Amino acid sequence: MPVEQGRVSEPVPATTIIGADVGGTYARLGWAILRPGEPIKINDFRRYACAEHPSLAAILHDYAAGLRANPVLPPLGGAVVAIAGLLDGDRLLNTNLAWPVSLDATRRESGIGELELINDFVAVAQAIPHVARTALHPLSAIPGHHAAGPALVLGPGTGLGVALRLENSQPPVLASEGGHAALSAGNALELDVLRMLLQRHGHVDSERILSGPGLMTLYACLCEREGVAPRWQTPAELVQAARSADDPLALASIRAFCGWLGSVTGDLALTFGARSVYLTGGITGHLAQWLHEGGFQQRFLAKGALSSALQQVSVWRIDDGELGVLGALAWHAETSRHAANTGDRH
Repeated sequence: MPVEQGRVSEPVPATTIIGADVGGTYARLGWAILRPGEPIKINDFRRYACAEHPSLAAILHDYAAGLRANPVLPPLGGAVVAIAGLLDGDRLLNTNLAWPVSLDATRRESGIGELELINDFVAVAQAIPHVARTALHPLSAIPGHHAAGPALVLGPGTGLGVALRLENSQPPVLASEGGHAALSAGNALELDVLRMLLQRHGHVDSERILSGPGLMTLYACLCEREGVAPRWQTPAELVQAARSADDPLALASIRAFCGWLGSVTGDLALTFGARSVYLTGGITGHLAQWLHEGGFQQRFLAKGALSSALQQVSVWRIDDGELGVLGALAWHAETSRHAANTGDRH
């Protein structure tokens, strides 16, 4: 056993930790027993529809009840919730969730005193070193090349999440609200869409278009531009129509979405000095065939004199539905390790 200040330290008892990934539509939960030096294994992965539950606390309480009833597991040591938004004191700032979130009230009503909320894309960025190679699909990657330096992580979902992973840094992840930065246009179609949106909104941010709801906004704008009525009401319907070639505007909307996403991703990579980029989220999986088609990468590189610099940046699409939960658990493991090394127990 290690000796500290003349005393023999006792091994830290094993505890069960809940990891949760909460977005505007679904909450995904799993648990792990975290041990130093061992891979993180997610157990009992479950998905809750947020609109079917009265609060985040209710979801956590339901999930924790099953763990507490299992006599084989170590005691519940706490939970880390990766959630879209920004924590302002006790209150979470987010416009896409099904309910308001108070940290104190969630701790009290869930019965989990050791509860922490972190930004959802901080968790996703934290998960990057733990992602299986089979889950990585290159959009533009240099074979055998591992880029040291900042890694940009972003993904369209209910909104547009953005974070930056840093090497040899504490904390290792820089949170960002880059999805709310103003959206810019790169061609005539995008200028027309922006004009339409600026007539309706005082501020048009990137997630106004580059998100699940944004994809439908883009489709509606293209229909308006062509003087036809929209035929599809959900992203799933739009994707299916594009796959079946049932509606040329559906296909045009998805290709425009992928190109615009490539342009914004390139802007962010330059802004942060990223040396690698990871696209995440369910939408990128549904649009995979068009993301890999070439339009995304063409717009990613279309940065004038700096195009050659972006050619050295590897871009990957991650296909892992448990990524947020994995990241929440990885964040807890990293935070606990750092606290143990520095003696900071708070």
